[in-house]
Amino acid sequence: MIKPTVKNSVRFACFDLLATLVAVVRGDGTVLFANSALEDVLGISRRSIEGTSLLPQFAEPHVLRTALDGARGNEYSALRYDARLLRQGSEPMPVHVVLAQTEHPDEFIVELLPLEAQTRKEREDRLLDQAQANKELIRNLAHEIKNPLGGIRGAAQLLEMEIDGRELKEYTRVIIHEADRLQTLVDRLLAPHRRPHVVGDVNIHEVLERVRSLILAEFPRGLKVVRDYDTSIPEFRGDREQLIQAVLNIAHNACQALVERIAAGDAMLTFRTRIGRQVTFGQQRYRLALELHVIDNGPGVPDSIKDRIFYPLVSGREGGSGLGLTLAQTFVQQHHGLIECDSVPGRTDFKILIPLP
Repeated sequence: MIKPTVKNSVRFACFDLLATLVAVVRGDGTVLFANSALEDVLGISRRSIEGTSLLPQFAEPHVLRTALDGARGNEYSALRYDARLLRQGSEPMPVHVVLAQTEHPDEFIVELLPLEAQTRKEREDRLLDQAQANKELIRNLAHEIKNPLGGIRGAAQLLEMEIDGRELKEYTRVIIHEADRLQTLVDRLLAPHRRPHVVGDVNIHEVLERVRSLILAEFPRGLKVVRDYDTSIPEFRGDREQLIQAVLNIAHNACQALVERIAAGDAMLTFRTRIGRQVTFGQQRYRLALELHVIDNGPGVPDSIKDRIFYPLVSGREGGSGLGLTLAQTFVQQHHGLIECDSVPGRTDFKILIPLP
């Protein structure tokens, strides 16, 4: 058995900051270092892991053996494959293994990504890329529409002053009215990028109580709003008005989906807050994060738009603008956060994640 050294612990200390599971091994599979995430998942202390072989920790140890042999022979610089990691007292965990050589001879990094976490990371990356593309698209499109729109409205006003017939003036008024409607839409598209980010101390439950009062004022009957708060959540720095608008947009969408249940008198909207610990999202790991859930018992998000609900101008109801969730996502991302949606018929859960100090 090779005993771990203080030198190795110092060299590889940065791996303890990662949420992914990491081991540094010799070419024969002997563990030189195991990070805290791997220690937690295996249910074995680091002292017990280091100096032993990593191979028995896998359901198919021969695959890692073959991979290490190939790496020692310089057949490749990095290798990826799927495996099952054995855990004490639990079912094997499906993981994606990434094996790469360090700058030292006969020393390799084995990174293990739980397949569920890998899928989540890919989804988050897709959401972030989508949100960035949406932001650029909205900004450019709104500016392209705004300039000619002013000219159309101005021309219609001049034309209205030149004509005498009442019926003809009706046409110019339609043009002016529709130009104004489009102007309002453009202003809404540009609003998040124009308004300054006003940062102050935010109590998330004050935000939720404000949203609750607005929702109940609009839907006074047939809707029950449940408060499930963790009152230990600390205040954090943020833009209170933006967060109110973000939660209100999500809650309002939920209520519009609940219209039949509201009519039947059994509609339910739940605001739930929790503290997430050691949470990873947006490619970063946070010691603490706010988990805010807005849950409804409506029919669920239609399958046809599930993957596009945060796209601008995508709506699940007739007459909807399709901007509510897009703006909510923008406001939350300005707080370095993320919105996720999990929806099945009878239960839709929008989860907002925001880092806490």
